[in-house]
Amino acid sequence: MSRLVEIHPTDPQQRLVDKVVDRLRDGGVVAMPTDSGYALVTTMGNKDGLERIRRIRGVGEEHHFTLLCHDFAQLGNLVIVDNRFFRLVKSLTPGPYTFIFKGTKEVPKVSLNAKKSTIGARIPDHKVTQTILAAMGEALISSTLILPGEDELLTEGWRVQDELGDAVDLVIDGEIDEPLPTSVIDLSSGEAMIAREGAGDLSMFVEA
Repeated sequence: MSRLVEIHPTDPQQRLVDKVVDRLRDGGVVAMPTDSGYALVTTMGNKDGLERIRRIRGVGEEHHFTLLCHDFAQLGNLVIVDNRFFRLVKSLTPGPYTFIFKGTKEVPKVSLNAKKSTIGARIPDHKVTQTILAAMGEALISSTLILPGEDELLTEGWRVQDELGDAVDLVIDGEIDEPLPTSVIDLSSGEAMIAREGAGDLSMFVEA
């Protein structure tokens, strides 16, 4: 059974944050609360971690992983943001949006979509997630925790632990304000295409 780590939602305990960071740096997979439900996370170049996440999710190599970034500067170093969408994307981050971009050379090839060399990227508006990202000093690779055959997000740490068992190394028990999946906007072709409707206002992308 994975370990359940209870991190305070507004004042994260640094010693617990450090334990999560250490486990991730050791190659672990962690189930982490974000502003839109739980996500499975690991480090960018962790091939074994990515395969573990694929097995949990029941997805293949064409699955779009998502970079969890601490800020826009970090995001901009990892993906190619078209000038037409630069201000729009920046204005919506942090927030419940996942954007699909072409990855830069800073992103390990193993993390990219196998056919398109694309990847999702987002800046979560969640205290615990942001604290862990700040302590990591680098972006993490993530995938929304939706189990095969299910449509609903998992939003409670004890249930995540119960469902996943030892498939992950740690489960962070934390609060989730809005249990809706992010809206996914594909910007990789230079046009804004709504790939998934979820949380957040999408009208500006229709106008764009």
